[in-house]
Amino acid sequence: MTPRRILRRLSVAGVALVLLTPMTSAVAQAQTAIAWGSCGADPKLKPFQCATVEVPTEYDKPHGPTTTIALTRLPATDAAHKIGTLFTNPGGPGGSGVDFVQQAGQQIYTPSVRAKFDILGFDPRGVGRSDPATCYPTAADEAKATANVPPFPLTAKEERQFIVDSAKIAVSCRTTSPDRLAHYSTANVARDMDRLRQAVGDEKLSYIGYSYGTYLGATYAKLFPNKVRALVLDGTLSPEWYSGSNGDSNPVGVRLKQGDGAYDTYEQFLAECKKAAANCALNTLGDPKTVVESTMERLKTHPIDVPMPDGSTLKVTYAVAVAITFSNLYDPAGFPALAQMWAELSTMNRTKAAAAKAPTALVEWNRRKEDYSTSVGSVLQPCVEAKQSGRGPLAYPAYADAADKRAPHFGRYRAWIGVQCEFMGIRDSDAFLGPWKNSVKQPVLVFGTRHDPATPYEATRPYADLYPDARMVTVEGYGHTTIGKSTCADAMITDYLTQLKAPADGATCTQDRKPFDPLPTGKKVLTPLPQ
Repeated sequence: MTPRRILRRLSVAGVALVLLTPMTSAVAQAQTAIAWGSCGADPKLKPFQCATVEVPTEYDKPHGPTTTIALTRLPATDAAHKIGTLFTNPGGPGGSGVDFVQQAGQQIYTPSVRAKFDILGFDPRGVGRSDPATCYPTAADEAKATANVPPFPLTAKEERQFIVDSAKIAVSCRTTSPDRLAHYSTANVARDMDRLRQAVGDEKLSYIGYSYGTYLGATYAKLFPNKVRALVLDGTLSPEWYSGSNGDSNPVGVRLKQGDGAYDTYEQFLAECKKAAANCALNTLGDPKTVVESTMERLKTHPIDVPMPDGSTLKVTYAVAVAITFSNLYDPAGFPALAQMWAELSTMNRTKAAAAKAPTALVEWNRRKEDYSTSVGSVLQPCVEAKQSGRGPLAYPAYADAADKRAPHFGRYRAWIGVQCEFMGIRDSDAFLGPWKNSVKQPVLVFGTRHDPATPYEATRPYADLYPDARMVTVEGYGHTTIGKSTCADAMITDYLTQLKAPADGATCTQDRKPFDPLPTGKKVLTPLPQ
């Protein structure tokens, strides 16, 4: 889960019965007024409008404390024939819907969708500009506390330290933002979204969710089945796997099977590289898999210090290289840069890189200076709602070893996701954790990409089967979600949203280009948030 830019700088049990249905009191049903205004002086934001809305922190206490939700919209280009508002979620958890719409909304939706809908993005509660669940008093404090924490540990010594560091982070989170974390569940985000639906004047919800956004979609469908107009669910996150309602006692990072999906996509990357001949830099050095695997093995004991354009130095360890590779598997348009990175790492000095131009993939990783509003606390939503492991934090090395055997490199990396949750000690009593079968009457549109590193394809059909009438579409290709990859998928989404015309269940789409085809001039790699 994840993992945190949208544009390649973009790019990781029950509840009280009264909460299972929309509130019926007059207070709960009252529409919240939205005072849309300017998004600021930046000329790039001129097409957008911004606002904040107050929602109940606890929906069973409608007159109690409130939470601020930040939102933005891109107005419909044909207001006279507008259908309504298209709500979006870019993934995560922890993804900023405001940033997503402002940075990508004008590019990723077709002119027909743009004409018929206001495109709305909101930062979910606890995220970004919406009363973020921060874990440290300042950005400097967080940077200092997390500076030496690797993406994941490898040796026994590193594992012990990683567990200690995770405990410290969790304690800091529950000390700094206990109230925000205690009401941070996806169910409350779904309730917020329904309040926003009422506020924009839509009788029913039109929604497109990517990755974690499909979990939010499944939660909304369960809580508000009669308020659904259209759901596009792209890159499905299995609700049973995420919540642990399927009885799986593994940690959430293992249950989600991201390691398996990532390893499958990694092998596809290497196979496509080999077929691409001169278009893949690795082929000049030999068999791509042999080159990358031998370099990974060397990095385990001999990290490389790579000079960056800003004068800093990036220490490329095995863990860092695996994490960068995972991020770059999200879109096949990033495969050439990933291959170039591995080609250059394979020929660098064993301990110190020459002061040459750093590979683009490494520069982008090093550039990930995040706004403090996206504190580590914003991505810890599983801690307050998902089932934790059955054996506690000291069992994570064994979980990681087993995952690494099934899915080398990536299984170990993703197995450690959520270890901080073992120390959090905060649960949202309003969370919804199943059962997940819903009663939505309208057809919903579900996309699964054949080789998806973050939401494995094998989850797509079980996810679709949660809905009475889901139309599952397989995208034959690579990467996470359909964003920017398939005009076939874009056309299906357009017809569905604008005309409620859904394809037949079992339909397929192809991607527009092969992974190592030259990227058109000016094209940006667009992906949802890494999980």
